[in-house]
Amino acid sequence: MDSETEHGRTRGPSGRPDADRWAAAVDIYRHRYSFIAVGPRTGEDWLPDVAAIMRREVADPRGWRGKDPEVGEPELLEDPAFPFRVPPSDDNGAAQWRGGLFEIPRSSVVRLLVMLATNEMNVNRQRDFAERRGGMEQHAEAILSRFPAGSEFFTNTRHGGDDPDFYEKVSGCWPLSRYVWDFGLLAVSDDEIGLIWSFDAS
Repeated sequence: MDSETEHGRTRGPSGRPDADRWAAAVDIYRHRYSFIAVGPRTGEDWLPDVAAIMRREVADPRGWRGKDPEVGEPELLEDPAFPFRVPPSDDNGAAQWRGGLFEIPRSSVVRLLVMLATNEMNVNRQRDFAERRGGMEQHAEAILSRFPAGSEFFTNTRHGGDDPDFYEKVSGCWPLSRYVWDFGLLAVSDDEIGLIWSFDAS
């Protein structure tokens, strides 16, 4: 039985994840070209921490498993941040990079995380979504629960305004990678920075 369907029926434990629950949640991206990593937050300005995650310079503070589809690929020899466009260090460049991010409420994060795991990043293209939805949402909740109340959440689309529903088709984005189409979640807590990002390399 598909693990997403199984979790959807049992609903699993609630609360913050442990390493096993986190690994199971990351696994919903196994069929997607997705990057999942968490790094430490070291200062008030978290853009350098985002850059460090993109360049693969830091490890998960808890030692938990992530997902990096570029491990072992030759592109990383030329650019350790591939396929990301790293935030510039100068003020003007950093401000322009931030301009492609839009804050979303916590209530929208689970649906965004589910959307990022679906075919073509489109819930309507996800096979058997009605049966898989509960399990996928449970895993998305596990990812969200790592970032406590007071965390900030950003994505690279204005879809849906202030209260977006990512189960509706998203038709536009401001790419943060070398590809013309990518979507993701940037989660910022007092202690950690999370990047859950999916790409369309076609």
